[in-house]
Order: sequence, then C-alpha cells, then structure tokens
Amino acid sequence: MKRKILIGILIVVVVGAGLATPYILAIKKLIAQPKPTQIETVASATAREERWPETIPAVGSVSAAQGVIVAPEVSGTVREIAFESGATVQPGDLLVRLDTASEEAQLRAAEAQAELARLNAERNRKLREDKTVSQAELDVTEAVLKQAQANADSLRALIAKKNIRAPFAGKLGIRLVNLGEQLAVGQSMVSLQSLAPIYVDFSLPQQEMARLQTGLKVRVALDAYPTNQFEGELTAINPDLDPVTRSVRVRAKFENGGERLRAGMFVQVSVVLPEEKPVLAIPATAVLSAPFGDSVFVILPDSQAGSTNLVVQQVLIRTGRTYGDFVSVETGLKAGDRVASTGVFKLRNGVFVQENNEAALKPSLTPNPPNS
Repeated sequence: MKRKILIGILIVVVVGAGLATPYILAIKKLIAQPKPTQIETVASATAREERWPETIPAVGSVSAAQGVIVAPEVSGTVREIAFESGATVQPGDLLVRLDTASEEAQLRAAEAQAELARLNAERNRKLREDKTVSQAELDVTEAVLKQAQANADSLRALIAKKNIRAPFAGKLGIRLVNLGEQLAVGQSMVSLQSLAPIYVDFSLPQQEMARLQTGLKVRVALDAYPTNQFEGELTAINPDLDPVTRSVRVRAKFENGGERLRAGMFVQVSVVLPEEKPVLAIPATAVLSAPFGDSVFVILPDSQAGSTNLVVQQVLIRTGRTYGDFVSVETGLKAGDRVASTGVFKLRNGVFVQENNEAALKPSLTPNPPNS
C-alpha cells in the first residue's frame, strides 16, 4: 500500500514539473532581459564666476511714514460714519461725525451775545468821540465783545472736534465704531496708515558704522513675496548707539508703489555696499536642502565606453549669500560645472538625464517687480 502511495506522489511531482517548466523558463528569460534605462528631463545651468556687490545682512520691520489710530478728542455719540473699511482717504476727509446738537444751540446763543456786544462796542466808540462816555466804559464794552467772540470760537472748535477728519492721506483699516455708540476720549475708531512711501527700520552692529552712509541701496525680502525683492535707499542713521547691544539704528525708504509692504511686516534686509567681490554663482533652484546639508546634482558624461548618455552625481556644497534668483557656492563646485537647475527632487546618484532648457524660467539677478 505504501509503495502505491509513493508511486502516486512521484507521478504528481513529475507531471507538475513538466507543466511548470515553460513558465519557469519564461520568467528566467524576462529576468535576463536588460532593464530599460530611465531618463529624467531637467534644466541645466553652468556655475560661473561673477562679481556681486558686497552686502551687510540684517533683519528689520516695516513702519509707515505716517500712521495713527484715529480717536476722538472729546466724548460724544456717533451720528454719522462717513468711511468704509479699507478705503483710501485724503487729508481733511470726514470720517465720523459725533452728535453736536447741544453745542450748535449753545453756539447760536454765543453768536447772539457776540453780536450784541459788537453793537454796544460800536455805539460806545461813537459816544467816546463826543466824550459822552468815559474811556473806562469803552474799555469794558470792548472786553465784553472779545469775551463773547472767544466763547463763540470755543464752541466752534468743540463742534469741529466732533467732526473727526483724516489728518493725512492714507489707507484706512477695519471700522471699530457703530452708529449710536457712545465714544470716550481716545477710544479707537479706525487705523490710518500712509503706505507710499514706507520705511524699513533695522539695527546694525557698531563695527559696520565706518561703511554706512546715507544714499546706499537697500534690498529687502520677505516670505509674503518669496520670489520678489524690493529696493530702497538708506535715508537716516541714528546719531547714537544702543548702550546695551552696541548697535546703531538705521532707516531705509521705499517708494512702495504697489503698497505690498505693510507696517509691521518682518523683512530680511541687505545693505548694498559700493565695492564688489568675486563669487561662484548658480541658480537657487539647483540647491537641494536636507538635514545633512545642501547639495546639487552635477551633470556628467556616462563613464561606460561608447555611451553618449548623461548622468548626475550628487555633490555636497556650502552656500553663501543670495542675490536675486542666484546663490553663491563657497565649496563643492568649480567654475564651468553643469548642474541640474530644475527637477532636482526626482534625481539620485547615477540617474540618466537629458537637458531641456527651452521651457525653464530664466533666473535673474534683479527679479524686482515693477514699481516696487
């Protein structure tokens, strides 16, 4: 019985091996075939030597040329709101009108008293010419006239303070008052900021004092507009230094035509000095940042004999300062090296690539937007 079972198992194994043989041979054939070469398309750039202006880096904040929180000088009830949130206003434009009914009534009474005092003064002047009244009586009526006129002027000034107007041209913020609201003295109603021109304030260490002078170009960059830089002019240097930090506070002026710089923004500042220094520059898009450091992919000919393919080799570099769309390389590259400038996230050592620079954006040293 055992012999028959063994013979049956042997027959099954032989038949199964015969049926599986064609599939095994096909799989081996597929494995033996050469894998297709994957070629990635990238844009390329050449590391080149350039002369860049030397800069002094700093961090600063944007401040308005003029900026206030509009608030009433006197208390009162809001009767009219003459502006919209975010509107642009000119000097003297009415913003809020407070209730002036009581003051206007008092003004009419004061004007009537002033008119009566004026008539009495004119009458006494004529009588004084005939020496009918004394000089003392004339002086009293003149003083009463001036007092009545002053009372009327005081009421007019109070009414004017309750008609709150824009002190200068600028852009309004969000409205903080409502019709019928009782306002206290100094209560915030709306923010008013003059945005063109605008200032950037920052501090520099005292060792930079010898290289600072008004009129130097100043560039700023910020994360709100990562692809743009704004250019202004150094206009003021504080005459004294901070005794704690030993730094000097300076201010740059920017035209800010598009009103993209807003008061309170945090910016990265570069003061451009007249002298230039040689650097090795590559597009900033060629740099791959990682926890272990910055690197680039250098494009090289394939080392295999007879091959016309291009491969990439990852090279660690140390970067320096940035200028426009470029970054300087301090170590890791030499002039003339070709690097992949786009698509670096999909590359790795030994990958075959082909260059296509037709659709790639052209990096610029001055990528400033118009009217910045």
